[in-house]
Amino acid sequence: MDNRADIRGFLASRRAKLSPEQVGLPPGSRRRVPGLRREEVAVLAGVSIEWYTRLEKGHIAGVSEEVLDAVAHALRLDEEERTHLFDLARAARPAHRRATRRREVALAPPVQWMLDSITMSAAFVRNGRLDVVATNALARALYAPMFDSPTTAAHGRANFARYHFLDPASRDFLVDWRAGAAMTVALLRAEAGREPHDQGLRELIGELSTLSDEFRTLWASHDVRILHGGVKRLHHPQAGDLELTFRSLDLPTSPRAVHDLSLYTAEPGTSDEERLRLLASWAAPDAFHERDQQGPLTTPENGPGGN
Repeated sequence: MDNRADIRGFLASRRAKLSPEQVGLPPGSRRRVPGLRREEVAVLAGVSIEWYTRLEKGHIAGVSEEVLDAVAHALRLDEEERTHLFDLARAARPAHRRATRRREVALAPPVQWMLDSITMSAAFVRNGRLDVVATNALARALYAPMFDSPTTAAHGRANFARYHFLDPASRDFLVDWRAGAAMTVALLRAEAGREPHDQGLRELIGELSTLSDEFRTLWASHDVRILHGGVKRLHHPQAGDLELTFRSLDLPTSPRAVHDLSLYTAEPGTSDEERLRLLASWAAPDAFHERDQQGPLTTPENGPGGN
């Protein structure tokens, strides 16, 4: 099992996006396909056409950082695309060519305490496959349509990608559905570059590719995103229309797992903040009820604690 198809698709798609004029080359004539030719990229990168052709065919293992840097510069890759190229090269090394099912690592109790202490922002913890692994009360209330979705019930865990592409109701809830779809696929594409042999990720991608034409089309674009943030507009069934700012941050939890923390909040003094505050007040009684059902928290002072 290798990632040569992903390497081929990524490099060819980046090459197709560049015109000769963009890189200071004469336009020429009789171009049968859009973008640069392989020999033009080779010249720009300072490598032989044979070497670049081999690289674009997926033979990237062992290529030096200097050559990868030169190719990234020739293709005008942005920082996220450059990181993706280096991730593909790392994953192509023989030591990484092994299909695995990554072990799920439970979050330490203090992480959940931290989420619960956040009251005016919706807070999620996600893994690289976009599974939701922990939330605070406001996040559950804000994304109630996703948590109540058949896609969540069928798998026992909410997943942003499944909800986005496999639940038709997401098109009513997510105002900017198309932009969100492109972002979701780009995040999964970046994760596939980091962990191309993660069996669970491959199964998710296969499921979405089989069941969603939109996902399959976007996946073929090979666009990547690593940093995740911006504005999210939602049509909430109880709170009405909301425009929220969101940002995702790496959350160091365990060397065996990758998680990020996503926060959604409203601009102070706006009607969006008022509606989010109202949603938080509705969610608060449920949160207290759940805490009462769990009993007293264990701490280093009153009992065994998490690490």
